[in-house]
Amino acid sequence: MFGSFIKKSRAKSPWIMHYDCGSCNGCDIEVLACLTPLYDVERFGIINVGNPKHADVLLVTGTVNHRNKKVLKNIYDQMPEPKAVIAIGACGNTGGVFREAYNVVGGVDKVIPVDVYVPGCPAKPEAIIDGVVVGLGKFAQKVEEAG
Repeated sequence: MFGSFIKKSRAKSPWIMHYDCGSCNGCDIEVLACLTPLYDVERFGIINVGNPKHADVLLVTGTVNHRNKKVLKNIYDQMPEPKAVIAIGACGNTGGVFREAYNVVGGVDKVIPVDVYVPGCPAKPEAIIDGVVVGLGKFAQKVEEAG
């Protein structure tokens, strides 16, 4: 009984965690802009958390490199199932302008599965919010499938 309550409450009020793999911080600034009263992403019932054990959706910005890929995987593994991942910006999607660097692995999907890709360099807050809404839809579908 309590387990079904948790699943229902998670579907209604998703918690999001943001992790920056290493970037110019352009996308990070735009992610933070989504939390301001101008864009107010919290109107969708989203809560920004700092602990992966409480997160339902992981927002990832920046290029994945050999030093942070283990951290990214560890954060992903600590999140409870079901979960969704949103890669934000050119660096998060493909490695961006750094993709040919010797220490860059590439985009987020080289390390963990990605549900939504948000384009841009930097990604605009409107695009991030659209990506989050799509990600929440995919998360809700995963919750429903989990049953």
